[in-house]
Parts: sequence; structure tokens; C-alpha cells
Amino acid sequence: MSTPLTDEDVKRIAALARLDLSPAEVEQFTRQLTDILAYADEIQQVDTTNVPATSHVLARGPSWRPDTLEPSLTRDDLLRTAPGALPAAGVFRVPKVL
Repeated sequence: MSTPLTDEDVKRIAALARLDLSPAEVEQFTRQLTDILAYADEIQQVDTTNVPATSHVLARGPSWRPDTLEPSLTRDDLLRTAPGALPAAGVFRVPKVL
């Protein structure tokens, strides 16, 4: 098991993260981070030699919907209702972006 963090460790981590912690926060985070690291160390001890590698907890394939054609708006309907469109030319006008 790893050694517990000290207040100085937490102060150094806080300085790297540019956090200004009060003495009470330093004490609280020292305790919490030590508990987190102890739990991570505990998890590392679990034997996973017979567990296959996985990328997702659910063992099923992608759930894609079937690709079916459905009715849509016509080009004329779109051009007629679009702001700044030129229906005669069949184009949309959009603001210039630099």
C-alpha cells in the first residue's frame, strides 16, 4: 500500500493547479486524496488474469436504426422559405465569414 499524503504534498499539488487552499481545505483534501489513493491501490490488487479486455461494459454491437428513405422538403419549398435565398438561381445567400 502507498504511503499517505502529507499536507505538504497537497500544498504542492494545489500550487501546481494554482489553487489557494485554506488550512482546513488542505487538511480535508489530504484526507480525501489519501483515501482515493488507498482505494486505487486496493483496486490494483484485484486479480484480473482471466478477465478478457473490453472497451464497453455491455457486450452488444452498435444499435443503428435502419437507413430508410423518408419524405423530405422539396428544394423549391426550402428556397421559398429560407431568408436571403435566390429561388431563381437555386442558391442560398449567407453572410461573408472571414
